[in-house]
Amino acid sequence: MRNKPATRNYYLNQLGFHVVGRDDFEGYLMVALDQIEIHFFEFRELDPAQNYGQVYIRTSGIDLFYERLLEKGVAIHPNGQLASKPWGQREFSLLDPDNNLLTFGEALFHP
Repeated sequence: MRNKPATRNYYLNQLGFHVVGRDDFEGYLMVALDQIEIHFFEFRELDPAQNYGQVYIRTSGIDLFYERLLEKGVAIHPNGQLASKPWGQREFSLLDPDNNLLTFGEALFHP
């Protein structure tokens, strides 16, 4: 993350995460949503246009989560609309303020 307040605002107010822990460490941010926990470290020199960071997040209730994001006006990646994929996942993607690609996926078939 280049800017902790901007990252915090996006994940908390747009995606619905909450801050993990009671302590606020300089240059470090921990957020969680359900069983998902993401840790960020400060990298002020990061050039978002050159950022190739990406995370695949397995989740459940993806249709409801996707609809909640749309209702909040969260920008979905132009090539990442919610869809069922041939590899057995229902998924969508978005870019955070630093151009980290987040892909959320749910298994189509549960064992």
